[in-house]
Amino acid sequence: MNNDLDKVLAEIDAGLDDSVARLCDLIRIPSVSTDPAHAEDCQRAAKWLADELSGLGFDASVRPTERHPMVVGHDRSGTGPHVLFYGHYDVQPADPLELWNSDPFEPTLVKQPDGDTHIVARGASDDKGQLLTFVEACRAWKKVTGKLPIQVSMLFEGEEEISSPSLAPFLEKTADELVADTILVCDTDMWNRDIPAITTMLRGLVGEELEITAGDRDLHSGMFGNAARNALQVMTDVLASVRAPDGSVTLDGFYDGVRELPAEVADQWARLPFDQAGFLSDIGLSVPAGEEGRTVLEQVWARPSYEIHGVIGGFTGEGFKTVIPAKASAKVSFRLVEGQDPEQVRAAFRAHVQSRLPEDCSVRFTPHGGSPATVMPLDSVMLRQALGALADEWGGEAAVAGTGGSIPILGEFKRRLGMDALLVGFARFDNRVHSPNEKYDLSSYHKGIRSWARILAAFAQPA
Repeated sequence: MNNDLDKVLAEIDAGLDDSVARLCDLIRIPSVSTDPAHAEDCQRAAKWLADELSGLGFDASVRPTERHPMVVGHDRSGTGPHVLFYGHYDVQPADPLELWNSDPFEPTLVKQPDGDTHIVARGASDDKGQLLTFVEACRAWKKVTGKLPIQVSMLFEGEEEISSPSLAPFLEKTADELVADTILVCDTDMWNRDIPAITTMLRGLVGEELEITAGDRDLHSGMFGNAARNALQVMTDVLASVRAPDGSVTLDGFYDGVRELPAEVADQWARLPFDQAGFLSDIGLSVPAGEEGRTVLEQVWARPSYEIHGVIGGFTGEGFKTVIPAKASAKVSFRLVEGQDPEQVRAAFRAHVQSRLPEDCSVRFTPHGGSPATVMPLDSVMLRQALGALADEWGGEAAVAGTGGSIPILGEFKRRLGMDALLVGFARFDNRVHSPNEKYDLSSYHKGIRSWARILAAFAQPA
């Protein structure tokens, strides 16, 4: 196997220009999922991927959904474990076009002072470049050995940028076909430009909107001030009460089931080159606002949180108006960790609000999604194998990372297929995803392909 791997890595190096050319071909398809005008382009991108997989010997096809199609491919030429690789071919709109330095759908290779090259285009990083790192690793294995080291299936969707509305029903119908030992996702970041990362923890999410009503109309503060209830005051009092001065969340039962960070993970995070002060000073702050006694990494990766995103009420136009608002609305969210149930948190928040309403006020709630946290077991054999493969490629320990964000689709994979996810990404924090002049570093693309080739080989080894 090691001899084969050396040949595969050499093939990846020799074929890099062709790999980049294929990436550029895929990027040129403006597969913007949110815009109906690009529906045909999404179909083109799906067909392009299915054709590429078929050319590599996969049993691949384009599968229709209510909106944009899925691409499914299977290659059972290998033995041992079976993995499902997930990616998405849809991209964000390129607007505003005037802020791009080049055509967003014509990839531009821009040489950098450090010798690297940036592939600049919409979708270069999110997710076409990331997706193709895995496809190109499979291509090299097939060219050198005629087969893959393990069994591989692929699932590419075209609706990730619009919250994957077709994914759950598609998984429901194809669960038996897609179930595997683990799902691999390459839509995450490296720790820094020299240290790769496997994301093992993603926080869940609960979104909630509320509207509080006091009087039956807005009132003059001189005529009714003090005597009339102010909906905006009630709203701000209620929202503030959800967070204690020490940064903790005050909802009843909020921390039930929340566990402390495993010691081995805490030790590894302590070894990571992370500038806690710099993290905050870069955004004009200096004092961590989360739970006291927790590091910044703990606060954003491993602890649940509560945030207020917007409050509306009363007079907000130009000038000044002494009005007592009858209604006030707000949007809030909770980031969740392992052990927390989204619907229990939602219910606790609603009960908290209702318990603090004055008798002559009412509240109306509107849910805005909910998903549990996703955690990869740290004793997973495949996690250990992947970490070893990354260390071999990058010449040092890979980070076992968390992320403060949420990827709701991973909850769908867990619910529908019973599969844990292994998130190995090669993007960098400055890739400007969703922004003008999105880019993917050529070194990331190259070493990403090599990394996946090594991981496939590692998975083929006895546990």
